[in-house]
Amino acid sequence: MLFEADRHEAPSGAPWEAQVVARAIRGLGDDFESALDAGGHWPAHALDLEGEQARPFHSLYLGAAGVLWALWHLERAGAVELRIAPDALIRRAYDDYLAAPDTGAVVPSYYLGEVGILLVRWRLTGDAAAAERLYTLIRDNIPNPTNEALWAAPGTMVGALHMLEWTGDERWRSLFLDNVEQLWKTWLPSPYLDGHLWTQDLYGSIVQLLGAGHGYAGNVYPLLRGAALMPAERRDALLQRCADLLGRTALRDGDGVNWPPGVGPTRPGRASVLVQWCHGAPGIVTATADFPRGVSAAMDRLLLDAGATIWRAGPLVKGYGLCHGTAGNGYAFLKLYRRTGDANWLARARAFAMHALGQRERMRARYGVGRYSLWTGDAGLAVYLQDCIDGTDRMPGLDRL
Repeated sequence: MLFEADRHEAPSGAPWEAQVVARAIRGLGDDFESALDAGGHWPAHALDLEGEQARPFHSLYLGAAGVLWALWHLERAGAVELRIAPDALIRRAYDDYLAAPDTGAVVPSYYLGEVGILLVRWRLTGDAAAAERLYTLIRDNIPNPTNEALWAAPGTMVGALHMLEWTGDERWRSLFLDNVEQLWKTWLPSPYLDGHLWTQDLYGSIVQLLGAGHGYAGNVYPLLRGAALMPAERRDALLQRCADLLGRTALRDGDGVNWPPGVGPTRPGRASVLVQWCHGAPGIVTATADFPRGVSAAMDRLLLDAGATIWRAGPLVKGYGLCHGTAGNGYAFLKLYRRTGDANWLARARAFAMHALGQRERMRARYGVGRYSLWTGDAGLAVYLQDCIDGTDRMPGLDRL
């Protein structure tokens, strides 16, 4: 079984209309501006609070930093016109994070901590102090034992790649390669199969996960993205290990492919085979889309068959966001469109976009408030909608900042 049918629903079938989508993006931008309070905060959604006391979030994943980046990006793309100034508000977001961190403690985390917020701060302001703090945080996070993207080096090293791309400063290249050494040192033969895997020490469990949120795909992503910076021998080994491991762990059914959450022991309550960005085929596709086409016929086939599974499963009932929602799954189609040039993948991405808009309208009616975040809510959806208009595939907050 490649997916659980009750987690998915059929696409709405609403026709793609670029002008309708463009108006929806402008409406989302207006809603973000209207919902911003005097303190520079957006209200946290009940689904993001998960029963906790209401409080604002500040991180790239869940809070103000991700929203401010999305609004800044959309304004630069000509999709929205803003009254607020994201470059001014990001300074406050960082100070507010230090005073009341999203996770209860100040952490370096790319997604939930300082590194993500500081990257947005540098991108919007060019603040030299932010760059210096970023360098220290990324360097000091190299030995983090969780060995996955949310908390450890596989996430924060993406910050070094962004800074290298933006500045050309060689110290960021060196820092990225120091992170590569750590990943290579901890990328070891698995006791559960013939292949190399990372072991995660995560939330009290010792596991070997495969997904983009916490596991193999999330760790491989920065290596593939920065492969040109590595010696040829290591680059070749990276491609071989990646193709071999994903081939060995793939679950197959006809022309469909998916992956389990991991191999060996699982985290309690985490054994379901999922089709979403953080676990399953969508995250595998988006994380490995930089694998060079034509190097491995088997890898090329895996990615296409993974796309077939995502389409066959349909949009996620859970929501419309990036991490575990319809937009995140749709980015796999945009990646495959870029890899192949096949317009069917773009059409599928746009079908998911129209469905996600309907999901957003229903959720807004149910809760009476928007979901003001990049990775779980409206900001990520808005960027996805714009990428579907443009036919581009750079996932917000990860491929693009």
